[in-house]
Amino acid sequence: MMIKQSAIMPEAAIVDPILTATSPKQVTAATGVDALSHAIEAYISKRANPMTDTMALSAMNLIVNNILTAYEDAENIKARKKMSLGALQAGLAFSNSSVCLVHGMSRPIGALFHVPHGYSNAMLLPAILEFSKDASIDRLADLGRIFMSKKEQLSNDEAADIAVSSVKDLCMKFSIPNLSSWGIEQGDFERAINKMAMDALDSGSPQNNPKVPRLSEIEELYKICYSYEFV
Repeated sequence: MMIKQSAIMPEAAIVDPILTATSPKQVTAATGVDALSHAIEAYISKRANPMTDTMALSAMNLIVNNILTAYEDAENIKARKKMSLGALQAGLAFSNSSVCLVHGMSRPIGALFHVPHGYSNAMLLPAILEFSKDASIDRLADLGRIFMSKKEQLSNDEAADIAVSSVKDLCMKFSIPNLSSWGIEQGDFERAINKMAMDALDSGSPQNNPKVPRLSEIEELYKICYSYEFV
């Protein structure tokens, strides 16, 4: 479980995009998708409000339109400035509306199998958006229209589908592996599923999801994500 108290909270944070320019490509990808996950989950959260919506929408726009450039061209400081601002805004958003099912399921994977947090989020994000889509059509439609800004006439159903497929495509472009490809032994993973699902529920994050899952549904999502294909 997370630890939080005033003694370990910083009084100030300096967000300097120049310091990110030497990050390896896969660190840029993993942390970028993590920031995008923050923005998406802040926006679809049951605890979202007008203030967090403003931050989350801005963050999604900045991240979607700059993440590939930052990944492909490490020295493009303009893109990194926009990514840094987007990541900051996403953090402000989810700090007030909380995260949802992706983060709830991601933390136990990191704890038990030592997968970096950005990667574990990315491994889960497309499948969980598919699971949540029908309960969050309008909100995911807003994300879909950010990905496909030139197709303004899409229905909300179509735009929500584009949101899910675009996130999936992004993970494919970043060569995000599934849990199996990461090297987690299937038997070990399956034996941990029940504990991970219970820990996810205990964190409280899944209860913020637009579609609140049962324990059995979280267990099934873990099984799906183990061998999920981003192609």
